Formats: sequence, C-alpha cells, structure tokens
Amino acid sequence: MPTIPVILDVDTGVDDALALLFAIAHPDIEVLGVSCVAGNASLERVVENTLRILDVAGAPDIPVAAGARRPLISPARSASHVHGEGGLGTVHLPPGERVPAHVNAVELMRQLITDSPRPVTLVALAPQTNLALLLRQYPDLAENIERIVFMGGSAGTGNATAVAEFNVWHDPEAAAIVLDAGIPTFMYGLDVFTQVSVDREVAAALETGDSAHGRVVGALLANRVARGENSVAEYTGLIGDAGALCALVDPDALTTRLLPVRVELTGYGRGQTIVDRRRGMGEDTLHGSAGSWEIVEVALDVDAPRYARLFLDTLGLSQSAS
Repeated sequence: MPTIPVILDVDTGVDDALALLFAIAHPDIEVLGVSCVAGNASLERVVENTLRILDVAGAPDIPVAAGARRPLISPARSASHVHGEGGLGTVHLPPGERVPAHVNAVELMRQLITDSPRPVTLVALAPQTNLALLLRQYPDLAENIERIVFMGGSAGTGNATAVAEFNVWHDPEAAAIVLDAGIPTFMYGLDVFTQVSVDREVAAALETGDSAHGRVVGALLANRVARGENSVAEYTGLIGDAGALCALVDPDALTTRLLPVRVELTGYGRGQTIVDRRRGMGEDTLHGSAGSWEIVEVALDVDAPRYARLFLDTLGLSQSAS
C-alpha cells in the first residue's frame, strides 16, 4: 500500500514519545513534519523531548517546529503529575544535534500541506491549539487535508474531569474550531486509549534488555501514574497516543461509528466531547434546541492485544520482549 503522508502535532510526554517512535518505524507512515504545542509539558520542553525522541528513533531530518505556548483562552497548564517535570517520566535522554525549524508550527504545517503532492493526514496527539490557528488562518488548506485523526475526547468518562479528556479540556475552543472546519475527522478517545497496554513483564524485559532502543521503550511503558494525592503510583503499560497511529495502519481492529459530536464550552462540563449515540430523534431535536453538531468517526472499542502486538512488532521489539 502507498505510504500515508502525515504531520504529527504533539505535546511530547510519555505517550507522544511512544507514538513518535511507532510513526517513524512503521513503513506505511511518512512523517512529513512535527508541530509542537504546550500541554503535557512546557513548549520548550516539548520541543526538546521531540528532538531527542527522533534521535532515539533514528529518524531522518524531519522538520520540528514550536507552536502555541498556551490555549486560545485558558491559562497555560501542564500534566507534570503524569509525565514528570521533564515530560518523559524517568527517561533522561542526552541532547543531540537536531534543532527546531526557524518557522513556527503553523507556518511549517502550511508549507508542508501546500507542497505535498498528496492530501495530508493531520494526527493531533495534543491540545489542538496549533490546528485551530492553522485552519482559521488558512481555511483553503482543507482542500489538501485528507482527514484529521485526533487523540482526545471520550464517549464516556473523562480523566481531566469526570466528563472531559485532557487534550480537549486543555483547549476546548480549539477542539471546537477543528471539528467545525469541515474536514473528515476521526476521534481516538479514552474509550479505546485506556484499553491498549503492554504487560508489566514485557515492559520490564525491555527495560533491562540489551537493546538501547528497547530500554527507552520499556522505561516509557513503565512510567507509573499516581491517581490521587495519597495513592500509590500504578503501572498501566499504556501505549497511549501510539494507538492513534495504529488506527491509521490497522483500522479494522477498531469498532467505530459515525456520530454527532460537540464540545462543551461552559460550566463543569467544559471540555467534554458530547457524543450522541441515540438511535433516534430526541426531544431536543423535536423542540429545536439540539444546537450544532459535527459528524465524527468515533472509535468505541478496540482489539487491544492486536494493537499491542502491532506496536511491539513495528518497533522490532517482539523478540526482545519474549
């Protein structure tokens, strides 16, 4: 099959790092460039983490650009309690010789989309501030965008709040703008994100193995998350954002539906992706109070072992983990 030209939009913490490693390694994905946004860590830290992970991946000279430092309206926030102060948990990588592009993320994306001979897939693994700025400034670029795949949202519970997932909650106005852009959109949300994991024993074998590459992956998988102030940090082994890249190359492992989606912008529900899974018309529609919705392909279930195998196979780590 022909390769899929993609631009990755990241806030490189632990799971973005796993996604970058997967994207570079998979033969069906052509990474044209990487745009960075503040989210899991500060913008400066995100850029540096991205450059260092690309070194680990042995990536070619892919342009990396810095974008938005904060959401469109909300104050800047980070998820250091999940990803650590440096953004990569306990992983500490030496600096390399890669440097960021001299243009900002929006300009880099504009250039790459304009110059691509084939429509580009935007893969957003972070708050969608950069994408919102791009699509508002250059709406005509939609003609050369195949679709937008975003890790974010949920058809069920949230993690940033009881109802809102972190990436959308971080900048809900940006997410709403992207949904409204008229571009085919695929949502890889918490419903599937939280299912795909690598066993603790496999991560431990990688972390202590002979492969330097595998040791980094093992340490990223082993990053432990505390669920509350007094709770014990738990092993999850989630491949996280890498699952959204798995969805690009193996969509048949997912159960999806085209559903109306909107982003809540006010009150406690701010940042919630409201997914309408009703089979018929409701009272809100009958009485003209339904409001505006966008049709989104939503991932609702996943063959989790299949994606875990795909992840390890793509990185050439299946034997190291056995």
